Amino acid sequence: MSPNGSDLPRSQGAGGTPTSRRPMRRKLPQVLTAGLILATATGCTYKDFPRLGMPTPVTEEAPRILSLWQGSWAAALATGVLVWGLILWAVIFHRRSRTKVEVPSQTRYNMPIEALYTVTPLIIVSVLFYFTARDESRLLALSDKPAHTINVVGYQWSWGFNYVENVPGSNGDAKTDKNLAAVPDKYTKAFPENAGGVYDAGIPGDRNPQNGNPGPTLWLPKGEKVRFVLTSRDVIHSFWVVPFLFKQDVIPGHTNVFEVTPNQEGTFMGKCAELCGVDHSRMLFNVKVVSPERYQQHLQELAEKGQTGYIPSGIEQTDPARNAEKNQL
Repeated sequence: MSPNGSDLPRSQGAGGTPTSRRPMRRKLPQVLTAGLILATATGCTYKDFPRLGMPTPVTEEAPRILSLWQGSWAAALATGVLVWGLILWAVIFHRRSRTKVEVPSQTRYNMPIEALYTVTPLIIVSVLFYFTARDESRLLALSDKPAHTINVVGYQWSWGFNYVENVPGSNGDAKTDKNLAAVPDKYTKAFPENAGGVYDAGIPGDRNPQNGNPGPTLWLPKGEKVRFVLTSRDVIHSFWVVPFLFKQDVIPGHTNVFEVTPNQEGTFMGKCAELCGVDHSRMLFNVKVVSPERYQQHLQELAEKGQTGYIPSGIEQTDPARNAEKNQL
């Protein structure tokens, strides 16, 4: 047998003729082109492409989330291009020779290379962590006196909305209302004085009268900051308004809070993003952003329907949880 294996029998094709790799090489560009077309021929327009799958933001805070999303993709793409480039370089310039059978030089215990393999991932993770922590702290920052406060109540299998507002025809005080006992004192301090409030309690069979989308409808005023106080009556849910580019868990015995300022009118889709039981898929709702005047009119309409006061907000916090939150004040 010759050293290079030239005397070995070649594989035979149909009819006993030797097969050749050339047709496969000729088809390779066609296969790559077809794959590129399949990967890029989607329903997105050139205006949608920069968002990389994200919907159009409809709050003042959402562009920060979109920027973080785009930056993460840019970092991942740069890392991928570098790795793919090194792989292709090794494949092309260090492929096995047809005339020489030899073991390539081995590199072991190379401290510079091993340090590079260790330090580079640490740098990448540290940079991503810095931007994530920076944006998260700003997105979760709370104002002293938000223009509006809405207690979102999650329950199997729908949503309830307590509008903590001074509404004519509704008497009471949100700060002392027993139905809002699950909300910690540090959040009730920001409630308006003598806010009787109104509510809207949804069921899975509700429909938005304008577009027929399932679930109850949460109304918000455009251009005014809204604080969401999230509470649950039973299990963990997750409050997700898709074009807000933001979602937060709704946890029994624990209160989560965040603020947004809607800047675009319209009706948008919301849903529960936490598997919460057999009818989780029915926990849908709508968010209708309107002018401040129309928002106040809607609150008045709820009061005229007799939906005054508040629905039970959920499971109260345990004493250790309340004490822990007091220490954070």
